[in-house]
Amino acid sequence: MGLIMVLVFVGVFALIALPLIAAGLGPSRRAKQLANTLNKVVAVDVAQFHEELVDLHKDRTVSSIPWLNRKLMQFELTPYLRRLLQQSDLKWSPGRLLAMSGFGFFAPAYALYWRFNLALPALGAGLLFSLAPLGWVMFKRNRRLGRFLKGLPEALDLMVSALRAGHSLIAAMGLVSRECADPVGCEFRVCFEEQNFGLEMKNALENLQERMPVQDLRIVATAILIQKESGGNLAEVLDKTSQVIRERFRLKRQVMVHTAQGRMTGLVLTLLPVVLGIAIYMVNPKMMSILWTRPLGVKLIWTAVGMTVVGGLIIRQIVNMEV
Repeated sequence: MGLIMVLVFVGVFALIALPLIAAGLGPSRRAKQLANTLNKVVAVDVAQFHEELVDLHKDRTVSSIPWLNRKLMQFELTPYLRRLLQQSDLKWSPGRLLAMSGFGFFAPAYALYWRFNLALPALGAGLLFSLAPLGWVMFKRNRRLGRFLKGLPEALDLMVSALRAGHSLIAAMGLVSRECADPVGCEFRVCFEEQNFGLEMKNALENLQERMPVQDLRIVATAILIQKESGGNLAEVLDKTSQVIRERFRLKRQVMVHTAQGRMTGLVLTLLPVVLGIAIYMVNPKMMSILWTRPLGVKLIWTAVGMTVVGGLIIRQIVNMEV
């Protein structure tokens, strides 16, 4: 049984990892050769060439492997994964994310099954490690959305100043794309370039909201579209919107101060059983090994894990207040 699992793991790894490595090295080598050739022809610096090169086509490739790309395009999950990766600003493809999740499942699951010969704990560990790449993507996404939200009031102030100075709305967006730091600058740059290439203001703002799904940006986009249809002082509306966003930040920080004790309690109660179990195992491995060598101990482990997860989610729901 162990030899069969080893062969299956090696086969799956060779089927997924080796084509990815080969496909990833090939385009990179060809791209370097093409850049060197163009550099010799036009006699420009390579760094300047890369800065001036603009790709006007949207990349719809979800994997560098052709047959895997065709298969992934048939699933409804692929657009969702592509949107998450775009929002997190990670240069991954959905195929690479799924491959990392698959490797994260097979490696620890096989290691635990080979060491302890227990199927359910190995399956649980495999599922946990398979979600690690997706958790990293969500962490990067939330952090990037937070940076965008923090930089949005300054961007609105800059747009208000440009509008009051007599510039158009598109010119004000261009000013924000040049002067503001990323991710605010890069996202408004994409919106600005879409309008320059002929896309309507409504569609460009909808694309911006899809890339940055935050409530404050929806308020800004709604205010711009309403002003475009009915008229009015857009500078005054954006100024009031910036003040509202800053007040929400202040209120959110105040809520986090009042809920700090509850969040710390949830963290301590969640990590305490794990840390205590590791400490007891280091002191007396024979006593602690009863939990995974006997059927009753395995049931107690699953019960403890379930109760810990449920308790952590309940505490998180209590302290998580929408502002």
